[in-house]
Amino acid sequence: MKPSFTRFLLLFISLFLCMITCKTPVNNKVEKKTYNSWIEELTIGQLQQGYKEGKYTIKDVVKVYLDRIIEIDKNGPRLNSIIEINPDALNIAEELDKEAAAGKPKGPLYGIPVILKDNIDTHDRMPTTAGATVLRNSFPDTDSYVARKLREAGAIIIAKSNLSEWANFRAKMSSSGWSGVGGQTRNPYILDRNPCGSSSGSGVAVSANLCMVAIGTETNGSIVCPSNNNGIVGIKPTVGLISRSGIVPISFTQDTPGPMGRTVEDVALTLGALTGIDSSDSKTFASQGKYFTDYTKFLKKDGLHGKRIGLLKKAMGFSDKVDTLMNKAVVDLKANGAEVVEIELPKGFNYEDASFQVLLYEFKDGLNKYFAGHGSDSPVKNIKELIKFNKSDSVELRYFDQNIFEQAEQKGDLNSIEYKKALAAMTKATREDGIDKVMNTYRLDAIMAPTGSPAWKTDLILGDHFVGGSSSLAAISGYPAITVPMGFIDGLPVGVTFFGSAWNEPILLEIAYSYEQGTKHRKAPKYSISD
Repeated sequence: MKPSFTRFLLLFISLFLCMITCKTPVNNKVEKKTYNSWIEELTIGQLQQGYKEGKYTIKDVVKVYLDRIIEIDKNGPRLNSIIEINPDALNIAEELDKEAAAGKPKGPLYGIPVILKDNIDTHDRMPTTAGATVLRNSFPDTDSYVARKLREAGAIIIAKSNLSEWANFRAKMSSSGWSGVGGQTRNPYILDRNPCGSSSGSGVAVSANLCMVAIGTETNGSIVCPSNNNGIVGIKPTVGLISRSGIVPISFTQDTPGPMGRTVEDVALTLGALTGIDSSDSKTFASQGKYFTDYTKFLKKDGLHGKRIGLLKKAMGFSDKVDTLMNKAVVDLKANGAEVVEIELPKGFNYEDASFQVLLYEFKDGLNKYFAGHGSDSPVKNIKELIKFNKSDSVELRYFDQNIFEQAEQKGDLNSIEYKKALAAMTKATREDGIDKVMNTYRLDAIMAPTGSPAWKTDLILGDHFVGGSSSLAAISGYPAITVPMGFIDGLPVGVTFFGSAWNEPILLEIAYSYEQGTKHRKAPKYSISD
C-alpha cells in the first residue's frame, strides 16, 4: 500500500501546484494577475491628485505601466498592442519628479503616461514605422506637432502602439490590427476577437490599462472603431483642430489625430493640450478663434438637458442586438432631458466612391512628401520604390496584397481634373448637402448612430468581417465625432457615436459626458477566450 499511496500523494501535490501556478485558461478566461492592479481605471484627475498628495512619484507610476506592458502585452494574454517601449521613459519621469520638487509650473498632462500610434513621429530612440518593415529603422529628426505638444503639457510618451499597417490603406482585404512589424493585435475582452483599426494598439492599450490615454489617427473610422471594439471613449476632431505635421499621411482632407481614453473627461483634457495653429499644417489655420485649450469646462452632468439629437435610423438595422442597445440609449438620453428625433439623410450620390478617389491622389502626394522629408535617411524615395520593396520582403505580402498602393501610384498629381471633381463632389455631399443640411433642417445639436458591431473573430485568411458602422459621414466631411460605450453584447463592448457640424466639439463633449455619467457602461476587460 505504501508505494501506491506515495504515488497518489505526489500526484495530488503536482496537481495542486499546477492549479496555483499554471497559466492555463480557467472558466474560459486567461488567468489575470493582480500585480499593479491598483492603477486600473484611474483617471487623469485621480492620478494627479495622488501626485499632489505624495502617494507616489511619476517614476513609480511609469514603472507600473511599463511592468504592465511586459506582463499583459508581451507575456500573459499577449495583446500585442505595443510595437516599441520608450527606453528613456523612466529617466524622463525622474526628471519630471525633480521639476515638481523644484516647484516648476505643471502642464495639464503633467506626469501622465501616454502611448502614441506608431505613425506619429517622435524624435527619440523609438522609430516611427507605420507598422511597415521598410520603416523599421526610421528615426525622425524632429517630433511631430502632437508629440511636442504632449511633452510641453508634461506627458510622458512611454511607448508606440501597433496599428493596421499604413493605417489600413494598403490592401483591398486585410485584418485590422495586423502589421508587418508588430503582427496581429488582440482584443482584450475576447482574445481571438478583432480590436478594429487602424488605431488598434492605441485602443487596446487604453482599454487594458497599459497607459492613461493614447493618441490615434483617423481617416475614416480609425479612432471610433477601435474605441467601439475595445470599450473606450474616442474623439475624432474636426480636421484642422489638431495639426497632422509629422504624421505618416493618407489624406490631407480627412486625416486627423485624436485622443482615446477610458473616460470623456480624460479625452477632453488631452484634446485641449493638443490644439493650436501650426504653420506646417494649413488646415489648422481655419481653427483660429474656434479651438479651446481647456475642454473640461464643457463637461456637465446635466449636459443633455434641452439638447435635440437626431437618431440616424439608416445607420441601424445591421444587428438586432445593437439596435436593442441603441433603443435603450435613446431612452437614457430622453430620461436625462434630451429630445431625440428620427432623421433621414438627403438622397444623393455615393460620396464614399468620390472619397476613395481623393484618398488615392492624396495618399500618393502625401506619402511621397513624407519620404522626401526624411532626406537621404529614407529607405525609399516614393511609393513606387515602396511597392518594389514590399515585393522583395518576406513578411509584407504574406497575408495581404498592396492593391491600394498600386492604384495610388497610377494617379497623377493634385492638379488632376479627376481629383478636383471628386474632392468638390464629396465635400458638397457630406457638408452642405449632408451634415449641415440635416442639422439645420431638423434643428439639431448633434446626430447619433451606433458606432459599430461587436468585435468579429480575427481572420488572417479572409480579413475583416465588418457588418455595420457609422464613421463615414463625419470622416469624409472632416467634421467631429465622439464615441462612448453604450453596453455589451455577449461580453463584447459596443459604442454610440455623436457627431455634428465643424468645430462642434464642445457640444459633443457635453452630450457624451452627460450620457456617460448617467450610464457608466465602461468595464475593464478580463482577457477571455472563446468557448
